[in-house]
Amino acid sequence: MRVLIIEDDPDIASNLYEFLESAGHTVDAAPDGVTGYHLASTEPFDCIVLDIGLPRLDGNALCRRLREDARVDTPVLMITARDTLDDKLKGFEHGADDYLVKPFALKEVAARLSALHRRHTGKSIQHTLTAGALTLDPRTLRVSYHGHDVKLPPKCLRLLEIIMAQPGKVHTRDALEHGAWGDRQQTSDTLRTHMHVLRRALTQAGGTDPIETVHGVGYRLASGQSGAGKA
Repeated sequence: MRVLIIEDDPDIASNLYEFLESAGHTVDAAPDGVTGYHLASTEPFDCIVLDIGLPRLDGNALCRRLREDARVDTPVLMITARDTLDDKLKGFEHGADDYLVKPFALKEVAARLSALHRRHTGKSIQHTLTAGALTLDPRTLRVSYHGHDVKLPPKCLRLLEIIMAQPGKVHTRDALEHGAWGDRQQTSDTLRTHMHVLRRALTQAGGTDPIETVHGVGYRLASGQSGAGKA
C-alpha cells in the first residue's frame, strides 16, 4: 500500500513511518493539517492515517474537506487521544472509516489499514464508473464511449480509471504517474504518449475528446463529462 501519515507528534509519526515502511509499504508523512490536505488531495494513496489534534487544520475538518471539496474517497484511519463516544461519532460524521485511540499497537494500525484497503478495493470493484457517455467497468475492464467499445492497453486503462474516479478534478502529472506506474517517470514522454493513445482511442470511438489538458499541471475530464459518478 501507499500510506499517508498526517501526524504532528514527531515520535508517533516516526514510529508509524518506520514500522509501515519495514512492512513493505510506501509511506509519506505530513506534520500539519494543511500539508496533509494538500498531499491527500493531489497524490494517490491507498490509506491515510490521520491524527485529529493537528495544527493549522484539525483532523475532522481535514477529513470533511477531503470528502466534500476534493471528493477523495481514500480510506481514513483516525488516531487520537480522545476516547469518548461523542469524539468517535464526530470522526465518523466527518468521513473517517475507522478510529483508533492512543496509545495503540503498531501491529493493530497495520492490520486495520490492510482491512480498510481490502474493503475499499472490493467496494471499488463493484461499481461501474460513468462520465457522461463514457463508462468503465473495473470488473471486466470494458470501456464504452457513446455506445462503442474502446480497446485500451493496461496503462491507458489505469489512467482512465484514475481520471474517471474523480470527475472534474485536475489530476497532476505526478499523481497520474504514481497511480499508473507507482513512481514518477524519468521522462514526461511516457505519460504523454499513453495519454495520446488513450485520447485517440476515445476520439475514434466517440468523435470528441473527453479529456482536457491543463497546461503545466495535468489532465481532467472535459466539463461536459463532469456530471459523472458511480453506477
